[in-house]
Amino acid sequence: MIKNNRLSKDQYDENFADIHPPFENITAAQVEASRCLFCYDAPCTKSCPTSIDVPKFIKQIVTDNVKGSAHTIFSSNIMGAGCSKVCPVEKLCEGSCVFNLLEEPPIPIAKLQRYSTEKAMENNWQLFQRKPSVGKKVAIVGAGPAGLSCAHVLSRAGVDVTIFEKESKGGGLMTYGIAAYKVTPQFCEDEVNYILSLGGIEIKYNHEIGKEITLSKLKKDYDAVFLAWGVGVARQLEIPGEKLEGVVDAISFIYDLRSKGFSSVPVGDKVAVIGMGMTAIDAATQAKRLGAKEVTMVYRRTEAEKPCTDVELDIAKLDGCKIIWLAAPQKIKGSEGKVKQLVCSKMKLGEPDASGRKSPVDTGETFVLDVDMVIKAAGQVPFEKLVKKSNLDNKNGKIVVKENCATNIKGVFAGGDAVNGGKEVVDAAQAGKIGAKAIIEYLKL
Repeated sequence: MIKNNRLSKDQYDENFADIHPPFENITAAQVEASRCLFCYDAPCTKSCPTSIDVPKFIKQIVTDNVKGSAHTIFSSNIMGAGCSKVCPVEKLCEGSCVFNLLEEPPIPIAKLQRYSTEKAMENNWQLFQRKPSVGKKVAIVGAGPAGLSCAHVLSRAGVDVTIFEKESKGGGLMTYGIAAYKVTPQFCEDEVNYILSLGGIEIKYNHEIGKEITLSKLKKDYDAVFLAWGVGVARQLEIPGEKLEGVVDAISFIYDLRSKGFSSVPVGDKVAVIGMGMTAIDAATQAKRLGAKEVTMVYRRTEAEKPCTDVELDIAKLDGCKIIWLAAPQKIKGSEGKVKQLVCSKMKLGEPDASGRKSPVDTGETFVLDVDMVIKAAGQVPFEKLVKKSNLDNKNGKIVVKENCATNIKGVFAGGDAVNGGKEVVDAAQAGKIGAKAIIEYLKL
């Protein structure tokens, strides 16, 4: 049975508490920071999409220069606080730490980054000074990581920025699309406010492009436009029974969890999650933490081809989620309009597809799972209708840009998930930086 309010407030608080507790004090941070070898041509910096000078900010912690450390991080990535909580560091900076080669634990780079950036936010350290206004106006569509990163770089250069955001809060994916035990709504709000504290950036909430605003109007009213509206349309399974009551997409499920509160979100007794990406893991673990008795993740390939990291998968396993590999949803059966069973095809692996992973091939055999809720997390697709309506060159809904983030429309630039189809928060932050630099060049500043 699908119902909400399954647990007590204390249980919700415990289940959704911070999964990565921070360092308690400077001494604890310095003990770990002092292990760093401060490598020349550091692989950790090379593996960071925003190129944060990791050895430098760690050295600054060791020398008790936490403010300088925060400045080093934010200079490369203004979303550095959020990224310290949500980045898959095991395949980025920490994964490339030389200590891994010595079979020693890598430097806890994310935890150290979190220490410095949260200190800056708590104390509202103003680490950047905005240049006087240069009399140029730029419109940004989307107050997610790409939009905020672009806005901060532009504002520092003296450009007046207006961000148009369809939701009632900023932060994009950080605020609405990531597990609540990684980042709290309050943290996301604090991060947005900290970025805005620079000045010169206005966010107009509840302004959706195509409704309250149009691209042609923005082009007319502003000197340049940056499109950072991300992705967010859930990919459909295209199987019978998809419209039954109890079938939800992971994006909506996580959105409701983030915006309505834990006790308000209904969850089933027996839940199936389709997919094995980060969003699928977030949906599965949160369904369990909301009080679902059984959560089963279904993925059409083997563990070797999974898109999520081992660390993420371990979270799901520790939460008691079951995993069925080589299984693809065939149809959803119901009774009186409600989900009762998920019929899956048993798969085997064939030849590699365009992604380089072996393709799943139907064996003709099936099995049945008794479920009362199905969460679809088979990926996201771009806002294709919006892109085509805006007359933007695109590839399957992904905006096509030149090297400098410029679209086919003069003065209109784009970056982040709207262009790449969906990567990490840190990639979006870097795209915002690149977009801002391209706009500064375009405005001849």
